[in-house]
Amino acid sequence: MIHIVFHFIVPLLIAIIFYHRKWLKSWLIMMLTMLVDLDHLLATPIYDPNRCSIGFHPLHHPNIIAVYALMLLFPKTRIIGLGLLIHMILDGLDCVI
Repeated sequence: MIHIVFHFIVPLLIAIIFYHRKWLKSWLIMMLTMLVDLDHLLATPIYDPNRCSIGFHPLHHPNIIAVYALMLLFPKTRIIGLGLLIHMILDGLDCVI
């Protein structure tokens, strides 16, 4: 439950702090990046609380995460890349905790 709350709160804080003039739009874009979790539908079982998403699901693969990081370099994709990276970092925390 805390994990899911962080997926809403962390992007909200980032949006308010760094994109304060457009915080709502920035936050909503980062919320849309949660669609990356649709790749969980390819797994059996779809949800496993003991599974590390990073490296298991296709859109959570380290090579793809590198593409998300490259998105930060371009103004038009920066917020999307930021939302995806925040998501991956939070999912990665589940792998070490």
